[in-house]
Amino acid sequence: MAELWTISNQRSLKNSEKLEMEICQQANVIYCWDWAWFKQLSLIADETNDIKMQHELCARLEELHWEVMVSDTETL
Repeated sequence: MAELWTISNQRSLKNSEKLEMEICQQANVIYCWDWAWFKQLSLIADETNDIKMQHELCARLEELHWEVMVSDTETL
């Protein structure tokens, strides 16, 4: 996505690049919503002293982080 953004600052994107950018943006939106959701649930778990739930949510946040890291390296 960063590469496409950089290219778009130098020239207009081709149709295939526009499609790829749209797909990347959709994936980014889903990731951001998931991350925000789990972060909010983790905060609620913390405020209610639900340690087990908080640990599960933190583990899920860690999984989300690594899913992004792995997908980033797959595109290199």
